[in-house]
Amino acid sequence: MTDPVTLDGEGTIGAFDEKRAENAVRELLLAVGEDPDREGLRETPGRVARAYKEIFAGLWQEPEDVLTTTFDLGHDEMVLVK
Repeated sequence: MTDPVTLDGEGTIGAFDEKRAENAVRELLLAVGEDPDREGLRETPGRVARAYKEIFAGLWQEPEDVLTTTFDLGHDEMVLVK
């Protein structure tokens, strides 16, 4: 499922827009009083955008396309991890 998603009839959202995410992070840094051009933050918008791209990579994937591995072990109990 790689088709764009329509949200509330206000338009469509396609693939992850890394440049737009970078600009948004830059704006957030400015909003909290930081200088995004200072040495310690200069590459932060790009790093955050790449992280978000990875985090949200499966957003439009169908679970069936990813969850294809099963194991036939003859058990029917639930596995609980604490």
